[in-house]
Amino acid sequence: MSYNTITATSTYTVVDIRKTFEGFEADLRMIARRTEKWATDYVDKVFHDIVKLAEAKYLKTVDIVLLSAVNVPVRAAKYTVNEAGTSITGDRAGGNDWNNLPGTYLEVVVSYTTAWHLLTQQQKDNFQQSNNFKIGWSSSSIDNNFPNLSKQTAQNFASNGYELNKTNYK
Repeated sequence: MSYNTITATSTYTVVDIRKTFEGFEADLRMIARRTEKWATDYVDKVFHDIVKLAEAKYLKTVDIVLLSAVNVPVRAAKYTVNEAGTSITGDRAGGNDWNNLPGTYLEVVVSYTTAWHLLTQQQKDNFQQSNNFKIGWSSSSIDNNFPNLSKQTAQNFASNGYELNKTNYK
């Protein structure tokens, strides 16, 4: 009798990160289009910066949030980075049945990894400058736990173990 042992390991590259974020990009574009809150060129700028953060392993989560005129989240999608995932490929983008509600606006909230927080302000500025950041990012007071909305697990975008897990909030 013989036994075989198979060991599966997964290593991802910057290309895998970019592939994984294709699903996020499709979602971002669809949400911007359906809500009619952002022009395509602004979506390009937001996406550019987010991917640069992800490639450098500085991105923990990113939220797309539709807010009321009084800054209350009406709808949201949270994307959580998992660098130790097991998925080789991921789901297709979708589930973005957001409407253009009067008196609302879109925001993106980025949560950073510990590695980002360990950088000095000068190192952060240098990173943003050397990566040609398009947006002037600032701190947010949005409660991105979205306690007033119900939570639903959605797509898992992935490539070779690098995952971006989506959760919808309605």
